[in-house]
Amino acid sequence: MADPPLNIGGGSLLIAWQLQDKNVLIVGGGEVASHRIDSVLTADAHITLVAPVKGLHARTKGLIDMYPSRITYYDRRFSGPDEIHKMDMVLTALDDAKYSRDICEMCRKARVPVNAADIPELCDFYFGAQIRDGPLQIMISTNGNGPRMAALMKKKIQTALSGKEGEAIGRVGVLRAQLKKRAPPLPPSGHAPDGGVLGRRRMKWMSEVCNNWELEDLTQLDDATITKLLDEGWEKNVVPTLDQLKGRRKRRQPVSQFSQWLPAVGSFALGAVCATLVLWARKR
Repeated sequence: MADPPLNIGGGSLLIAWQLQDKNVLIVGGGEVASHRIDSVLTADAHITLVAPVKGLHARTKGLIDMYPSRITYYDRRFSGPDEIHKMDMVLTALDDAKYSRDICEMCRKARVPVNAADIPELCDFYFGAQIRDGPLQIMISTNGNGPRMAALMKKKIQTALSGKEGEAIGRVGVLRAQLKKRAPPLPPSGHAPDGGVLGRRRMKWMSEVCNNWELEDLTQLDDATITKLLDEGWEKNVVPTLDQLKGRRKRRQPVSQFSQWLPAVGSFALGAVCATLVLWARKR
């Protein structure tokens, strides 16, 4: 029996929440609200924004003007529980903590998930610091303990990324979609004629491609290369390298400056030792 995880309890369930075509209510129009709008727009949801125009941040107003088909704006205060009906999520971005608490209580009664900016104990979920690069999404959460620390962790992680990860993931997504056409997943009935063997083989082969190919190579998966990889790789149940697909010799690993001058240093050191031994022998 496997050992249980050491850290149990006190955390949050980190998930990617699908909001496409869902309805999200945002109460408040300040700078924090503008960041909430950013996150929700990325998820392809429909936004209802309620806030007096005199309290609108310039960035919030700009987003309203830029996305009129995605954001429905009402120049007024939140009116009560009726605002929550037909909403899939509610976000408050208000300076008035009591006002936020009242809205959160209404959401609890209506069983609608809610997030209250800067009041973690009222939140059903947190936003955290986010890194986005195309399909790559990374969330850093402190579970409500220190948002500023999440921002610092975000900077550390960003410095470790090459900037090509999103492109590579996007090309892998295209490869995966093309592979599914050749090896379709389970039919709607859920019954696989081969007992699911084909699906397991598909997942194993994709894993091997991702493990064996370099990140730089994955970014070169254009449509022609994908077709060739499926023809010569998937169909033959092997994972050829990019060099093999393109008929190139295996690329030499780059030689570091250290390894270039290391032999010279070694020769110099050996010569110095030999000279020292000769002088020592003469003195004797």
